[in-house]
Amino acid sequence: MHRKLSHSIQTFTAWCNSHLRKAGTQIENIEEDFRNGLKLMLLLEVISGERLPKPDKGKMRFHKIANVNKALDYISSKGVKLVSIGAEEIVDGNVKMTLGMIWTIILRFAIQDISVEETSAKEGLLLWCQRKTAPYRNVNVQNFHISWKDGLALCALIHRHRPDLIDYSKLRKDDPIGNLNTAFEVAEKYLDIPKMLDAEDIVNTPKPDEKAIMTYVSCFYHAFAGAEQVKLTAKLCLFVCLFVCLFVCLEQVEKGYEEWLLTEIRRLERLDHLAEKFKQKCSLHESWTTGKEHLLSQKDYETASLMEIRALMRKHEAFESDLAAHQDRVEQIAAIAQELNELDYHDAASVNTRCQGICDQWDNLGTLTQKRRDALERVEKLWETIDQLYLEFAKRAAPFNNWMDGAMEDLQDMFIVHSIEEIQSLITAHDQFKATLPEADKERIAVMGIQNEITKIAQTYGIKLVGVNPYTVLSPQDITNKWEAVKQLVPLRDQMLQEEVARQQANERLRRSFAAQANIIGPWIQTKMEEIGHVSVDITGSLEEQMNNLKQYEQNIINYKSNIDKLEGDHQLIQEALIFDNKHTNYTMEHIRVGWEQLLTTIARTINEVENQILTRDAKGISQEQLNEFRASFNHFDRKRNGMMDPDDFRACLISMGYDLGEVEFARIMTLVDPNNTGVVTFQAFIDFMTRETAETDTAEQVMASFKILASDKPYITVEELRRELPPEQAEYCISRMTKYTGFDASPGALDYISFSSALYGESDL
Repeated sequence: MHRKLSHSIQTFTAWCNSHLRKAGTQIENIEEDFRNGLKLMLLLEVISGERLPKPDKGKMRFHKIANVNKALDYISSKGVKLVSIGAEEIVDGNVKMTLGMIWTIILRFAIQDISVEETSAKEGLLLWCQRKTAPYRNVNVQNFHISWKDGLALCALIHRHRPDLIDYSKLRKDDPIGNLNTAFEVAEKYLDIPKMLDAEDIVNTPKPDEKAIMTYVSCFYHAFAGAEQVKLTAKLCLFVCLFVCLFVCLEQVEKGYEEWLLTEIRRLERLDHLAEKFKQKCSLHESWTTGKEHLLSQKDYETASLMEIRALMRKHEAFESDLAAHQDRVEQIAAIAQELNELDYHDAASVNTRCQGICDQWDNLGTLTQKRRDALERVEKLWETIDQLYLEFAKRAAPFNNWMDGAMEDLQDMFIVHSIEEIQSLITAHDQFKATLPEADKERIAVMGIQNEITKIAQTYGIKLVGVNPYTVLSPQDITNKWEAVKQLVPLRDQMLQEEVARQQANERLRRSFAAQANIIGPWIQTKMEEIGHVSVDITGSLEEQMNNLKQYEQNIINYKSNIDKLEGDHQLIQEALIFDNKHTNYTMEHIRVGWEQLLTTIARTINEVENQILTRDAKGISQEQLNEFRASFNHFDRKRNGMMDPDDFRACLISMGYDLGEVEFARIMTLVDPNNTGVVTFQAFIDFMTRETAETDTAEQVMASFKILASDKPYITVEELRRELPPEQAEYCISRMTKYTGFDASPGALDYISFSSALYGESDL
């Protein structure tokens, strides 16, 4: 807590207790003990000596507010303007507001009435302190903060009135804490002034709390000034008595005509003076009252807002203060009129008429003032009720409006689903939302009920509602319109969800239809692939029998194409329906297409390989038994059963067939069976190799003759001729291994096919 605030709490608490103990009680916590208003009202009764209205003993909040309001009304009745101090803040324990209220009380009842040499309140108290401490060394009172830090000013005040309590000559300026504590202790023990300050806090604070110092010093003024007033009164009484005695003596001595003449002259002079004074005061008063009755009769509060009502109330309070200040003038006018009558003024009748008019008007102003106050207070309370309802409407309308915004957003939200389960989840969520609508409607009715209450109050008491709710931009019509929009969106959402259900059901039928076919076609393709593979390496039966079997497989595959076409049609429907997944099958159309193309390629390749084997067999003179032996060896070392051998398996196969292989020789053979470095040896490559190995010795001459035919009887062949006449793999193989032809008749790019053929069959080194 701020240090100055802490000083104020300490000082104000002690000041309050100095009065409350007269009633046999005290406070412990200034922000808590005044909250119910009871001790606050008691404090005011002790200070003023007047009875306040009977307090409410209830413990409810409105009882406490009522008590605090009674106290604040009493303070206001003493001519004090309580700016920004509300009963609710006192009841809520607002420490700053509570301290402000106590300071206002101190100013009114302890400082305001101080008057010294035509100065009053704070200035009067400061002047009194300056006059009393002027003779003392090291004391220079200029304010109510740093001038009191060393404690000498307080000690000087005490010594000036009670020199028997303090030996001022023994005090030291360099001992501020000792000086302050001396003053505090003496004041509490002998002057009945409680300790309200802390010496260390005053010394250690650069600028002590001015309000706390003023409060404490005012206690010394009341303690000492009262005694001085008694002495002064005694002197005045003695002087009056002597003056009366002297007057009586003179009256007895002076008799006769001179006395009567003097008295008459004085009476006439007095009459002239009073008559002129009467006219001046009446003119001033009548000038001041001009238009006041009209202003007080206005009903401008009927169309004012709460803030404007409060402004009118403050303006009216200022007028009441002004009215009270003019009460003295009216009384003076009446007193002058009475004196003019007593002195037998010659125009007393007109004086009396004018005086009576002023008094009647004054009474009417008082009546109108009270009526306007009553009307303003009544309208203010009604507006406070309306304002509270406005606030409640804003507090409840805001979350309800947010809920409706969220509901409208959800109801209009575009959704993308891909399954029956997903749309069913949305329907369930929508059903749950619809189940909340009755409760939401209750809240809407409650919110609108607040607005209806506002309208009812305004109609009942004739209040014109101007402007809009100051706490929200939402109007009742906004709530109504948005609620109607929500209700209209609900069936539209129902329709959208049901349409999506129908679409998803249709999609599900497409998925199941596609899956049912794909789950048959996919395995069928796989089975045919395996069967074709087995046929190609089957050692039972002749190559012709294998060819016949493969042709039958080929025809079956061709006949199966209609199933693929039907599946393609269903797939087209699925694509058009934007279906991207199918939990009923692991096959996609792309899988089926790839498998189908592989099947077509495999059957064609296998038929071609068997045809080549037949041609090779017939051309090379390889017997069926030899081919079966090759097949059996290949099958034995095809460990993965995929129609291929890796290099290690191929090496093992060759060794089992009697080949003595070194690394160089095996590398040469691998270039023959795997020219593209695929890392595997196919059955066809194996058959080609074994056929070459077992072919007749005149094979090289046959190859040369074949190349000669391709080269149109030239002793060399070109790259273009090789690529045009041979399959791509064979052409590239030959091009990469044939040497350049160096004969005299060579053309650019000519290749030597004779040396290539000799090297291929071991007749020369390539």
